[in-house]
Amino acid sequence: MAVSRGNSRLRRRRRLASEINVTPLVDVMLVLLIIFMVTAPMLTSGINVDLPKTSAKPVNTDSKPITVSLRSDGSLFLGEDAVSDASLLDRLKQAAGNDTERRIFVRADAKLDYGQVMRVMGEITSGGFNHVALLAQQPQSGP
Repeated sequence: MAVSRGNSRLRRRRRLASEINVTPLVDVMLVLLIIFMVTAPMLTSGINVDLPKTSAKPVNTDSKPITVSLRSDGSLFLGEDAVSDASLLDRLKQAAGNDTERRIFVRADAKLDYGQVMRVMGEITSGGFNHVALLAQQPQSGP
């Protein structure tokens, strides 16, 4: 009878589990996450420097750029005022307060010749204004 008991014990053995145990993987990932969270701020801190204080204004304080507009008939506007080609630079410098770092936006009608737009932009940049940009209308999004 003892032999039969031994055989029945062998038959009742557990089968091997075929599932993957992810608990150790999760533990390792959490430890790595904590390590990176602690060390990342130390890597970007750099060198501590006591910066000097100043009463100077911020560099780019103009809140409203100057707009130059060209209509399809060739008329030129500075803001909402009509200007001639000859007086454009003088009026721009006056509007900018002789600050050539002011932003200038050029708006042109879509029907205008590209050469006319480039001529006006060239005239503006030849006056010393370096921050000149073209404006375009954003397309309407669908419903």
